[in-house]
Amino acid sequence: MTGTWPTGPTGPTGSTATGRASDAGPQHRTVASTTPEAALADLSEAALIEACVAGRSGAFDLVVERHRRSVYQLCSRFVGNHEDASDLSQEIFIRAYKGLRSFRGQSSLATWLYRIGVNVCLNRVSAKAPLEKMTESIGERQYVDTRSASASERLLQEERRERVRAAIAELPRKQRATLILRMYHEMSHQEIADVLGSSVGAVKANFFHALGNLKKQLGSEEF
Repeated sequence: MTGTWPTGPTGPTGSTATGRASDAGPQHRTVASTTPEAALADLSEAALIEACVAGRSGAFDLVVERHRRSVYQLCSRFVGNHEDASDLSQEIFIRAYKGLRSFRGQSSLATWLYRIGVNVCLNRVSAKAPLEKMTESIGERQYVDTRSASASERLLQEERRERVRAAIAELPRKQRATLILRMYHEMSHQEIADVLGSSVGAVKANFFHALGNLKKQLGSEEF
């Protein structure tokens, strides 16, 4: 999905976000080198948000540039494929753009984007229930180099990933989100609580139960 950020007095006039928001990488254009645009990089987070709300050209592009990689990674770990993660990333930034006026700065912008992202991803997963498109295996966090593995080893690894994907897909919504934020994004319990709008105690309980449920479904297999 390609698109252009809405224009008008309340948004970044002339600002564009061509291509998928998920194409997270250094190839994404940098902020323009003109004096007005270059100054955006020096703004505090609060001032940058004010610039977005005021409709300053390029302001929201800078927000996207700074957060697009983490947002895409979050989406990818929920849906497990590039195309859906790209669409979800775009949707998250569109929602963020439309909701910036309501952002009160009670949390960081990153936490606020994660909150939007988790809700968008959970709604998509609940609607589609794609067992085959869930997050990658937790075992992949070990960064195993499959290029040196034999054909039989690669087959076993893929079968194991499929079992873990299916197991994670069966977790309740809050447990699934907590597990992904904790294991992949290495967030603290407090940070996850801020994202999910719950207490630290609830986050700890969700994580504990998520691990327990995975162990039940996967048996003695490590994950």
